[in-house]
Amino acid sequence: MNLLITTLATFVTFYSYLLIVRVLLTWFPTINWYNQPFAALAQITDPYLNLFRRIIPPLGGMDFSPMLAIILLQIVGGGLQAI
Repeated sequence: MNLLITTLATFVTFYSYLLIVRVLLTWFPTINWYNQPFAALAQITDPYLNLFRRIIPPLGGMDFSPMLAIILLQIVGGGLQAI
Protein backbone atom coordinates (compact mmCIF):
# COMPACT_ATOMS: atom_id res chain seq x y z
CA MET A 1 0.00 0.00 0.00
CA ASN A 2 2.86 2.34 0.82
CA LEU A 3 4.39 1.75 -2.63
CA LEU A 4 1.11 2.70 -4.32
CA ILE A 5 0.77 5.93 -2.36
CA THR A 6 4.38 6.87 -3.02
CA THR A 7 3.96 6.16 -6.73
CA LEU A 8 0.80 8.27 -6.92
CA ALA A 9 2.46 11.14 -5.03
CA THR A 10 5.43 11.00 -7.43
CA PHE A 11 3.09 10.96 -10.43
CA VAL A 12 1.18 13.99 -9.11
CA THR A 13 4.44 15.89 -8.59
CA PHE A 14 5.71 15.00 -12.07
CA TYR A 15 2.38 15.96 -13.67
CA SER A 16 2.46 19.29 -11.83
CA TYR A 17 5.87 19.95 -13.36
CA LEU A 18 4.51 19.12 -16.81
CA LEU A 19 1.65 21.58 -16.30
CA ILE A 20 4.07 24.31 -15.23
CA VAL A 21 6.22 23.69 -18.31
CA ARG A 22 3.08 23.81 -20.48
CA VAL A 23 2.03 27.13 -18.97
CA LEU A 24 5.50 28.63 -19.36
CA LEU A 25 5.67 27.56 -23.00
CA THR A 26 2.42 29.36 -23.78
CA TRP A 27 4.29 32.63 -23.24
CA PHE A 28 6.19 31.97 -26.48
CA PRO A 29 3.77 32.58 -29.38
CA THR A 30 6.12 31.10 -31.98
CA ILE A 31 5.81 27.57 -30.58
CA ASN A 32 3.99 25.26 -32.97
CA TRP A 33 1.92 22.92 -30.79
CA TYR A 34 1.61 20.46 -33.71
CA ASN A 35 5.34 19.66 -33.73
CA GLN A 36 7.05 17.28 -31.32
CA PRO A 37 7.78 17.45 -28.37
CA PHE A 38 5.17 20.15 -27.88
CA ALA A 39 2.36 18.05 -29.37
CA ALA A 40 3.07 15.25 -26.88
CA LEU A 41 3.06 17.73 -24.01
CA ALA A 42 -0.26 19.14 -25.17
CA GLN A 43 -1.78 15.65 -25.53
CA ILE A 44 -0.72 14.80 -21.98
CA THR A 45 -1.83 18.01 -20.27
CA ASP A 46 -4.82 19.27 -22.28
CA PRO A 47 -7.39 16.66 -21.15
CA TYR A 48 -6.80 17.62 -17.50
CA LEU A 49 -6.74 21.35 -18.26
CA ASN A 50 -9.92 21.12 -20.34
CA LEU A 51 -11.80 19.97 -17.24
CA PHE A 52 -10.99 23.31 -15.62
CA ARG A 53 -11.48 25.35 -18.79
CA ARG A 54 -15.13 24.30 -18.74
CA ILE A 55 -15.45 25.67 -15.22
CA ILE A 56 -13.43 28.87 -15.71
CA PRO A 57 -13.48 30.17 -19.27
CA PRO A 58 -10.68 32.51 -20.35
CA LEU A 59 -11.33 36.02 -19.07
CA GLY A 60 -9.95 38.94 -21.05
CA GLY A 61 -7.54 36.70 -22.93
CA MET A 62 -6.15 35.22 -19.71
CA ASP A 63 -6.60 31.52 -19.00
CA PHE A 64 -6.79 30.94 -15.24
CA SER A 65 -7.62 27.24 -15.50
CA PRO A 66 -3.98 26.07 -15.15
CA MET A 67 -3.74 27.86 -11.82
CA LEU A 68 -6.76 26.00 -10.48
CA ALA A 69 -5.51 22.72 -11.95
CA ILE A 70 -2.09 23.07 -10.31
CA ILE A 71 -3.61 24.08 -6.97
CA LEU A 72 -5.83 21.00 -6.99
CA LEU A 73 -2.86 18.77 -7.85
CA GLN A 74 -0.86 20.30 -5.00
CA ILE A 75 -3.70 19.61 -2.57
CA VAL A 76 -3.98 16.00 -3.75
CA GLY A 77 -0.21 15.55 -3.64
CA GLY A 78 -0.02 16.98 -0.15
CA GLY A 79 -2.80 14.68 0.99
CA LEU A 80 -1.02 11.66 -0.47
CA GLN A 81 2.27 12.59 1.18
CA ALA A 82 0.51 13.07 4.52
CA ILE A 83 -0.76 9.50 4.36
